Amino acid sequence: MMRRLLASPLLALIVLAGCHSAHQPPAQPGAAQNYKVYHLRGKVVSTDSARGEVTLNHEAIPGLMEAMTMPYKLKDASILGELHPGDMITADVLVSTDPEADYLLDHIVVVAQAKPDYKPGVSYHVPAPGDAVPDFKLRNQDGQPIRLGQFRGKSLVVTFIYTRCPSPDFCPRVTRNFAALEKQLAANPALFAKTHLICISFDPVYDTPERLRAYGASYIGSDAKSAFAHWEFAVPDKSVLSEMASFFDLGMTSNADSTITHTLSTTLIGPDGKVARFYPGNEWTPEQVLGDVKHLAASAG
Repeated sequence: MMRRLLASPLLALIVLAGCHSAHQPPAQPGAAQNYKVYHLRGKVVSTDSARGEVTLNHEAIPGLMEAMTMPYKLKDASILGELHPGDMITADVLVSTDPEADYLLDHIVVVAQAKPDYKPGVSYHVPAPGDAVPDFKLRNQDGQPIRLGQFRGKSLVVTFIYTRCPSPDFCPRVTRNFAALEKQLAANPALFAKTHLICISFDPVYDTPERLRAYGASYIGSDAKSAFAHWEFAVPDKSVLSEMASFFDLGMTSNADSTITHTLSTTLIGPDGKVARFYPGNEWTPEQVLGDVKHLAASAG
């Protein structure tokens, strides 16, 4: 069962589908098993619980259709009550090889809420500029203990991923953004020396240091120990993970198939150990973060 995971009223990213593969969805009774996947962005116009449909005013979908307003059936109709007129969403459009089949929406993400007074059942702290970040303890890809506090004096960018995440628009996209940011920072040696990056796994049972190292090397392009000097991959113990999830507005629910339904959370922590900028969702860019890092460096003199 999917649920709204975040309480952020205006800037929340709400994942309304599990982190499953978008390329081969599980078969449904009476439905074709093969789909072509397109990406959609649009605004909710209305919902129809009786038909399990949401009507969207959406942008053009490259390779499929022009911008228009039309109804779509949800792959998981149980999440329909989480959508409200005016919500801005992104989603995968599943187009079956059966020409008679309906288009289905999956991996729905609310990127902007129309009802900021909506109060979900689970609330999280939303990092705000000036919030002091606790000195959370983790183990990095070499099995060595590290603490967030040890990076005081540098701008620290942290995000949350898990190595088994199969959806390209979630953990892989965020990690690719970090790879791009790493290259941009490396092009400016002075700025590079004043920054550090960490990808933190929320799958402590599976994501051992060895797996994190292999995952990180696939993005860094090297398995050498020195390759992780500026960009680390780490995992907290379970007890610390729950505290980190609460502080960094990270919603997550484990599923029976070993996937994790989760939100996305990226934070820029200033040299003073306080939150400088919080980036919910997956629509932030490396250039945006680089600009914020440069601003921090200029402010620090």
